[in-house]
Amino acid sequence: MTDLVIRTLDESDAHLFDAAPDPLGAREAHRLTRHRPDWKRVALRDGTVVARAAWWGGPDDTEPVNINWFDVADGEEEAGAELLRTAPWHVEELELNLPGGWRDTPELRSAAEPRFRAARAAGFELLVERFLYRWTPECGLPERPGRLVFEPEPDDAVFYDALCRIHSATLDAHSRAAIDEGGVDRAAQEELDFFRWCPSPREWWQVARTRAGEPVGIHIPARNPSGPCVGFVGVLPEQRGHGYAYDLLVECTRFLVEQGAEFVTAATDQGNFPMAAHFAKAGYPVVRERINFLAARRDDLG
Repeated sequence: MTDLVIRTLDESDAHLFDAAPDPLGAREAHRLTRHRPDWKRVALRDGTVVARAAWWGGPDDTEPVNINWFDVADGEEEAGAELLRTAPWHVEELELNLPGGWRDTPELRSAAEPRFRAARAAGFELLVERFLYRWTPECGLPERPGRLVFEPEPDDAVFYDALCRIHSATLDAHSRAAIDEGGVDRAAQEELDFFRWCPSPREWWQVARTRAGEPVGIHIPARNPSGPCVGFVGVLPEQRGHGYAYDLLVECTRFLVEQGAEFVTAATDQGNFPMAAHFAKAGYPVVRERINFLAARRDDLG
């Protein structure tokens, strides 16, 4: 086998990234995502791209925040792993976006599995599998149940306190990982930092109460760099069991539409069965699936 050449790209050779086959439809999945040419890398053998990866960050970020495009040709898992291992940027997370139901199609499964093996060989560990949703007007706008009252809240401390309480009994794998690393305080602060990073207005954040004035939870309509999204929906532990997450999701959706959104994206862990049921009830179809890997902690690498 000939020697492997790994290159970080720039404007002059960015076309190499598009030279590889795309059996999992990553190009369509990322049609609204802006990738910087100099945050892309390819591995070539005999001039043919056998692995590629794109690191991603917001328009104002000076360093990438994750890897969200990673392809490996059949039999080139080690090339893919080396591509990731030798990158000049250290990121905590690698995302693989796959077609919905990919496991049921042999061709898609055989294309996905080498990526998983390469990611593990590079030191990434499976965190969670997620459903990705995309609501459009053709899905129908869900009616407000009318049980809750929503209003903005300017005090970040209110959201921080709610997030700490919500994360104390969460099904979300990312939140659990943050809690394992630094407790519920860290998980709550990471959420606040992310929504402060989003380009959507802080004034969009809302608290929810019953009509009797009892706190129920929070929802955060947002815009990430790719467009409008359900940023966060969370019910306080003492208010669970009433289906209030659906009310919050409906309000979040309708709020974004009232701000002019022509589509709304969202995601939830596949193991979060209650939230997945709420998305289905609200008319959100699953459009893709995402596999999230986390980098092994540096102290685990010896």
